[in-house]
Amino acid sequence: MKKPKKKVRRSPSIRQCDFTILFTVILLVCFGIVMIFSSSYNYSLNRYGDHFHFLKRQIMWSIMGFGAMMVMMNYDYHNLRKWSVVLYLFSIVTLILVLFIGKEVNGAKRWLGVGPLGFQPSELSKLGVALFISNLVSLNREKLKRFKGFAFYMIIIMIPVVLIAVQNLSTAIVVTAIGVCILFVASPKIWYFIVMAVPVLAAGILAVTLEAFRYRMVRIQAWLDPWSDPLHSGYQTIQSLYAVGSGGLFGLGLGESRQKLGYIPEAHNDIIFSIVCEELGLVGASILLLLFLILIWRGIKVAIQAPDLFGSLIVTGIICQVAIQVLINVSVITNTIPVTGMPLPFISYGGSSLLFLMISMGIVLNISRYANIPRT
Repeated sequence: MKKPKKKVRRSPSIRQCDFTILFTVILLVCFGIVMIFSSSYNYSLNRYGDHFHFLKRQIMWSIMGFGAMMVMMNYDYHNLRKWSVVLYLFSIVTLILVLFIGKEVNGAKRWLGVGPLGFQPSELSKLGVALFISNLVSLNREKLKRFKGFAFYMIIIMIPVVLIAVQNLSTAIVVTAIGVCILFVASPKIWYFIVMAVPVLAAGILAVTLEAFRYRMVRIQAWLDPWSDPLHSGYQTIQSLYAVGSGGLFGLGLGESRQKLGYIPEAHNDIIFSIVCEELGLVGASILLLLFLILIWRGIKVAIQAPDLFGSLIVTGIICQVAIQVLINVSVITNTIPVTGMPLPFISYGGSSLLFLMISMGIVLNISRYANIPRT
């Protein structure tokens, strides 16, 4: 009598990855490097005496990011189950540490580390929450059928969210969206989300009415009428709208922005999309947004075709992060929502943001390789 053959998980070939995602990420990173140099060379010269200060640092982080993406692309994502708890707990520890020993930048403590080796724990928490919640839900999906279980998962999500919200409300919103999106895809109970929305809205109202957070109400007032205080609270909104409007259809030309010459402070950071609109016009901005749409569309396809729930939920969380950050950033630049700090993925200057995002894309590419294996 022959013994039954043991099923062995096949190792996917590098040729099976989603090359559309890979090439789109490469294009976005290269586009970001060009726009960071274009928007920062004047500011970089005035502050550091070097036109290429931010360019060199972004290239350094991009090379590290590509290396990390290639590693994760070839690291079996199934092994991430055992690392998800460690990553989640480590992100919690770093979020607590940053409140006490973090480096203060623009009035907020968001950085750990020294010099170019510093990183934002909030960026790590995005990946940590995506992996940990995906692992928990895929192993215990039945818990989502009961409100008690659903509430438990929400508490897991809200622990890092509360720690982040102390210094950075916009990033806290992104982390919340990542967790909620994963639960929404896996949960059959829509009304659970409606019930949980009540305390979230109450907390939001409290956040803008308490004296300690009154500055957020000022941002809302500036959003409604930025010209009521054009030199202070409404300044950034007005200048970004000038940049967007002056770009026209084809823009003023690469490197020809006027708003970056002291009108928009640190134009290479969160507000870089306004410089894209000014220099490359509606056509250039549309091409950039089209690249993001392609990335999101292919990511959704990978999530649908993933071979298991764990992989599907991971991709869902990562793609949700990209989508929500693009939506918030572009909405702020066009004054659709109140001003809040939110980097444009792959485009805005920022080492740790780019590094962790490319690690996440490496995981998506790895899952896409397994998704293409014929099911037997």
